[in-house]
Amino acid sequence: MITSKLSELINGALDVEVNVIQSNRPDLCDYQIDAAFKLAKELHKSPFEIANDIVEKINSIENINDIFSKIEVVNGFINLTLTDKFINEMIRLMNDSDKYGILPDNKKVVMDYGGPNIAKPLHVGHLRTAIIGEAIKRILRFKGNEVIADVHLGDFGLQIGEVIYAIQHDGKSDEEITLEYLNEAYPRMSGICKENEDIKHECEDITKRMQDGEPELIRLCDIITEVSLGDIKELYNILDVSFDLWESERSAYVYIPELEKLLNEKGLIHESQGAMVIDVAEESDTKEIPPMIFQKSNKAYLYGTTDMATIYDRENKYHPDYMIYITDDRQSMHFTQVFRASLKAGITDTIFEHKSYGTVNGPDGKPFKTRAGNAPSLRELLNETKDIFVSKKEDNKDMSEEDLNKIVNSIIKFADLQNNMSNDYIFDINKFSNTSGKTGPYMQYTVLRLKKILDSETINNSLTDTIYNETDRNIRLKLLELSSAVDKAYETRMPSYLVDYIYGLANEANNFYQNNHIAGLEDETKKNDWLYILNITVNILTDMLNLIGIEIPSYM
Repeated sequence: MITSKLSELINGALDVEVNVIQSNRPDLCDYQIDAAFKLAKELHKSPFEIANDIVEKINSIENINDIFSKIEVVNGFINLTLTDKFINEMIRLMNDSDKYGILPDNKKVVMDYGGPNIAKPLHVGHLRTAIIGEAIKRILRFKGNEVIADVHLGDFGLQIGEVIYAIQHDGKSDEEITLEYLNEAYPRMSGICKENEDIKHECEDITKRMQDGEPELIRLCDIITEVSLGDIKELYNILDVSFDLWESERSAYVYIPELEKLLNEKGLIHESQGAMVIDVAEESDTKEIPPMIFQKSNKAYLYGTTDMATIYDRENKYHPDYMIYITDDRQSMHFTQVFRASLKAGITDTIFEHKSYGTVNGPDGKPFKTRAGNAPSLRELLNETKDIFVSKKEDNKDMSEEDLNKIVNSIIKFADLQNNMSNDYIFDINKFSNTSGKTGPYMQYTVLRLKKILDSETINNSLTDTIYNETDRNIRLKLLELSSAVDKAYETRMPSYLVDYIYGLANEANNFYQNNHIAGLEDETKKNDWLYILNITVNILTDMLNLIGIEIPSYM
């Protein structure tokens, strides 16, 4: 909000267009203009000369001294220092505006994240798609977009065929198909199929017959789905991750005949080594992009087919401006093929985005494992995180389950979302469960610390134009950066920009807390001003933490 407002104001007095940016040297100024270097080439003048010309025109703006207390040229940069009056005017505007004055967008977006496979227990690898997807969804909605979130279950693929094979050969009754049995049967069958080609082919045959609608196989698939889905929903509920749609591969099968007819009419499908494929390579490709397999030689359909059929369905139902997919980076080729095939077929004109992420590693830099040395299920990870947090402080043992879940969420989510999501990251439970440093519990503790002050005082909803000291000025300037942080996280679909802002504001809030004592303050004007600043700070921290899926516990 503030950079765009300042840029608009200054550009009104100039013959050229410049952007006001946040200063990377806060010891020198609050904001800067660095356009003189770029304009020097266009205007054939020195940056210093251009910068001085710009400053002269800025100084001619009416009442400019109400906005900037100092404007100076340093080595071609134009350094801008805001007046206390303008800083407080902007804070009052934020406080009185819906969503702090952050400008809304108005797009329709379908998001595809979560994507667990039925019959397989959720594990640590499912964590990132859920956490990242949920944060991006909330940020998009905060910016005013209509977002439709779909978990898109994997419920009609080979893993179901493998588990049905196990059920039939183990002689299990319907009642014996429990979550515990599924958690044992799937990895057992997965291992067997890697070693025994004959059994793998039998499982593939079961999968194909199920996809063709064989009643008994469909019945068993329904039982497996019902048992597995209860656990999946419970874990997502603990993580505070929610979906508008619980569609799946199976949901898409009804659209495959229509899609196949359309593709054949356009001559886009052809036979290759017994399979039916769609060519998606483009002349500009710098690496080989293989054809997308639409149907295997045994007539079974693959993920690409159901993903494409799902796109066909989503376009017909929702006509979204964007379709955003959140998966690990190993699926990049898959989605390149699916997106290209869909656009080539003309089944949608949406803008596709595939936001990929790296892996979760332990402190040793290798894929994360539990204390027992195993690759953990998601439930094991949540329980171990809770145990370690509780062990850090005696009072933690008395916390309610609801508060502990909020803290466990903050530990896991803040650790993940503070990273560039495309990178692998190291998850150290001991480190990230501390109530100091760049951790979720530190953010929650900061909010509770400030709320304790506010709960004992009466807040007067007015703010003077006075700023009383350096830590006071720093927190107010940090409040003004909110809009830029939200917009950057929104435009890039990278929650880490918002996490960096939350952490920076929490640091400034704690510096303010340690250096300015409100309790017993006799100067009522100063006291009211500081309570006003703490109140908007708490509101912003609470709202921004909510955007990344973190809630505040009742106490810590």
